[in-house]
Amino acid sequence: MNYIAETLGNLVHQTAFFNLTWGNYVMIAVACVFLYLAIAKEYEPLLLVPISFGMLLVNIYPDIMLSIEESSNGVGGLLHYFYLLDEWAILPSLIFMGVGAMTDFGPLIANPKSFLLGASAQFGIFAAYLGAMAMGFSDKAAAAISIIGGADGPTSIFLAGKLQQTAIMGPIAVAAYSYMSLVPIIQPPIMKLLTTEKERKIKMEQLRPVSRLEKILFPIIVTIIVSLILPTTAPLVGMLMLGNLFRESGVVRQLTETASNALMYIVVIFLGTSVGATTSAEAFLNWDTIKIVVLGLVAFAFGTAAGVLFGKLMCKITGGKVNPLIGSAGVSAVPMAARVSQKVGAEADPTNFLLMHAMGPNVAGVIGTAVAAGTFMAIFGVM
Repeated sequence: MNYIAETLGNLVHQTAFFNLTWGNYVMIAVACVFLYLAIAKEYEPLLLVPISFGMLLVNIYPDIMLSIEESSNGVGGLLHYFYLLDEWAILPSLIFMGVGAMTDFGPLIANPKSFLLGASAQFGIFAAYLGAMAMGFSDKAAAAISIIGGADGPTSIFLAGKLQQTAIMGPIAVAAYSYMSLVPIIQPPIMKLLTTEKERKIKMEQLRPVSRLEKILFPIIVTIIVSLILPTTAPLVGMLMLGNLFRESGVVRQLTETASNALMYIVVIFLGTSVGATTSAEAFLNWDTIKIVVLGLVAFAFGTAAGVLFGKLMCKITGGKVNPLIGSAGVSAVPMAARVSQKVGAEADPTNFLLMHAMGPNVAGVIGTAVAAGTFMAIFGVM
């Protein structure tokens, strides 16, 4: 009987109930809320489901993120190996290739002025950088945090890794991906606050047709120019443009399909679960994390507002030919931000179609965020 009682006692003590802290239960509850938003409300489920589940796993079984050095048998936890691919900038770069293979750059080529809207939306990044410095973060940590303002998860992870800010990479990545997922909630109130109903009803002229040659040359030229000016952006911009070249060349259909489907979804699974698994209670429930989340929200709001305000300026300069709503798409959440511009415009006038016009600033925002990351890397001498 003693043997049975001792065995049962050991089994009971091996359960997670005896090892969890109140913080773990808080994070488990947060994970369940995120899963609800992803499944019931369909807020970017491709991102939130793996992130939420990674969050759930690490707070029930922390050893799933155990590093090789901490392991007693020289074998790390499953999601630790996924996370290494984040630190090494492999998964963020592959995500960019998939985005390039899925995205039509035609609206940006047809309307080069979209680059200005994409650039203006990066204002949130530099506002967050100054804010993070004011809150006591180091210059490199502030730079890594600021990229959240571009609503660009892969670039946030990429820059945090390059600047050796792995201690705060988890909160940065979760904040960036959370705000990407919540674009349909965060952006519309800001867009409506800064525009009049008349401005939201503006119908833009149809974009000119873009030739196949233009679409082929665009990724090549952008890669050459941006990489010559900021070589450190080559992993991101280069992969983005390579994916787009797959798409537009028309001669590698199999590569296009693989990059935009199978490979993309595999990478999202690895990246999402590993990002979620960085949110253990010990790592996440502290003042620095709260500061990062708040700074990210402020930066994202600033970026959205700056894009809309610059859109209003372009509207006045062009005599009312530009709908200011497309400026909000200058953040790099592709294509969610462009869809939000379309949705808010359609609420004002159901016959208004802004999606293709908004895709120009949206694509420009992706490039702009990568350039901002490269600029920080150049400032700090990181290669």
